[in-house]
Amino acid sequence: MMPRVSVIMANRNGAAHIADALRSVLAQSLAELEVIVVDDASTDPSPRIVEEMAAEDARIRLIRRMSAGGPAAARNDALQRARGDFVAIVDADDMILPDRLQTLVTAAEWEGADIVADDLVLFQDNASAPPRRLLSGDTPCWIGAEAWVRANRPFGRGPQLGYLKPVIRREALLRHHVAYDERLRIAEDYDLVLRLLLAGAAMRLLPRPGYLYRRHGGSISHRMPEGALEALRAADARLRSLPAITPAIAAAMDQRLRAIATAQAVQGCMPALKAGRAGDALGTLARRPAALPIVARFAWQALRGRLARPRPAVVADRPAITVISRQRITPSGNGSSAYLVAICAALREAGFSLHLVSPTPGSFGRVPWLRVDGLDAAFDSMAFRGGWRVGPWLLATDPRVHARAALGLAARLLDRANLPCPAAWRRPAPYAMALPWVPEDQLFVARHAQGRADAILCDYAFTLPAAGFALAPAAPVAVLMHDLLSARAESFIRQGAADSVAVLNARAEAAALAQADIAIAIQAEEAEAARRMLPATTRVVVAPMAARSVAAAQPGEGGGLLFVGSATPPNRDAMRWFLAEIWPGLRERHPTLTMRVAGHVAGQLRPAPGVELLGRVEDLAALYRAAEIVVSPLLAGSGLKIKLVEALAAGKAIVASPVTLQGVGPVTRAAVLPAETAAQFIAGIDHLLLDPRARRRLAERALDAARSQFDARTAHGPLIEALRAALAEQPPALAARAA
Repeated sequence: MMPRVSVIMANRNGAAHIADALRSVLAQSLAELEVIVVDDASTDPSPRIVEEMAAEDARIRLIRRMSAGGPAAARNDALQRARGDFVAIVDADDMILPDRLQTLVTAAEWEGADIVADDLVLFQDNASAPPRRLLSGDTPCWIGAEAWVRANRPFGRGPQLGYLKPVIRREALLRHHVAYDERLRIAEDYDLVLRLLLAGAAMRLLPRPGYLYRRHGGSISHRMPEGALEALRAADARLRSLPAITPAIAAAMDQRLRAIATAQAVQGCMPALKAGRAGDALGTLARRPAALPIVARFAWQALRGRLARPRPAVVADRPAITVISRQRITPSGNGSSAYLVAICAALREAGFSLHLVSPTPGSFGRVPWLRVDGLDAAFDSMAFRGGWRVGPWLLATDPRVHARAALGLAARLLDRANLPCPAAWRRPAPYAMALPWVPEDQLFVARHAQGRADAILCDYAFTLPAAGFALAPAAPVAVLMHDLLSARAESFIRQGAADSVAVLNARAEAAALAQADIAIAIQAEEAEAARRMLPATTRVVVAPMAARSVAAAQPGEGGGLLFVGSATPPNRDAMRWFLAEIWPGLRERHPTLTMRVAGHVAGQLRPAPGVELLGRVEDLAALYRAAEIVVSPLLAGSGLKIKLVEALAAGKAIVASPVTLQGVGPVTRAAVLPAETAAQFIAGIDHLLLDPRARRRLAERALDAARSQFDARTAHGPLIEALRAALAEQPPALAARAA
């Protein structure tokens, strides 16, 4: 099969980074590619690294040059061998995001562009400065020759577009007879693109980050080798005679030539300053005053670099896991939050260091504060974008969150007073997990994950696109599925109800989950479904919710019924059905029977005789201890119902619907009384209320099921083993920390 894209990589002594560069290319969602690595007479082990990777993936080809000719010559060698419809330039010390080539090729075909480029994320190899974008804004645009020249002045203040790594239609290179100028040691990409533009090629710029540009001591692109600037000046002079040079382009080139002359003055001044020859430096600056602000800027950057404290790459000799989550996380909050925290606490106890990155201010929802001190047991570090920690609390810094909270409070007060209220005031906050990723979110991940991502744990499939911004292409990526979201959507459709979770169809969910090395299902049925929909390269493990079991079963006496749930649509709809269809019949048989509803779902229910709407309860232990029966009448949803596991671990008699028992039916068959219809719920609850011995036996079986199926070792052992195995396949230093 002919490749769609030929990735060209010039290498000169790139042993430190070339494996990461190649991994990022091989992980592309566009798989029809070839990787042509031209080694420019390296004297380090980098050719051997490429050969070893080529032995495992036939898409890699290594071309070895016996004498060094520079990156332009190496790339020309690769261009002569390229077979793809498009050519992509990737440097041997950089990386690209998994969907980059697919995105750029699709854009080129849709827009009819010969050249297409995206934004860079520039990062320091030693994390001495925060990652940043090269470009600003987010509006795609066409770039002509004049704009290209104006945006490429050496040491200019604006973004230097010559740093971009374009994807080029190979037919355009052949049609216009354009290749790299081998006399250039820097800015060879700028020169190639300019000659294509002058020949009539069309260039499209997509200002979305897709290329990860590494800066380190060995890089030549941000340093000026001797004679490089004179070569740039000569190359520009050769282009001045081309017929395509209009007066506007000529004026832009004149500005660039002046900038090159200023850069030459800077290049002469800096060595003089470093050598203590202040007089020579001042003489140079006097002849070229425009160089002074550039020299001052470089001096400040050098001083800042010396003062900066690079963050250590590893934490206490333990493998580090970056956890990327966009949900509202509290240790005792909603079920999905409790599940994530429990998983992370187990991993930390198993010897990993855990680092939470919450990159989206929308995670606050409509409540502008969050208690986070309880998370310290699960995470070694926590970073929240749009949040300011004050003691145990995290406060939202975005005034829009506070405004939404005020409107929500006003809506509740108006409802209680039976006064009209604008519908917009009741509108829930956007579902944060599925919000579109914006560059600020992505840079936040890069800033806080760099050096802390031996492995990456994504919370929900929606966060997988951010994994590449952890700047660790070798790191295994695991994803907490929580639910099989496509199946969840189908269950709501059958009920004629709407879910608060974003909808994914089966194909989209499979494509998202396939980006992970490890998919973590919350129960066995969903694990089997995931195995059928995912490639064999994605390992699927089951990690149910774990709960700490009480010492003995608690059948309760006189505590009535209990339901615990957050304010999600499944809980809301279940309790509205229960109170309308089941509760009146139970009260008719047991006039003094009471029911307690704990959790935020209570705020969405209307009062009923004998029903206590408690709202959020910090410690549920007393409620579980007193309750005679825990009910769970869910009608829709997927995943493992966290509150079911908690009730089992509390040693309670439980009456639950088939939806509640989904995925755990076999292990809870004798431990839970199933009921599907209103009549079945009434009959089951009535029986347990009238027969205390039957209630005790059911509570004891529930506790046995919790101990055998949902203790921490059983629940989390397979995931811990899978992560250790994945890390053991990584470079030796990392594998040693994972052992």
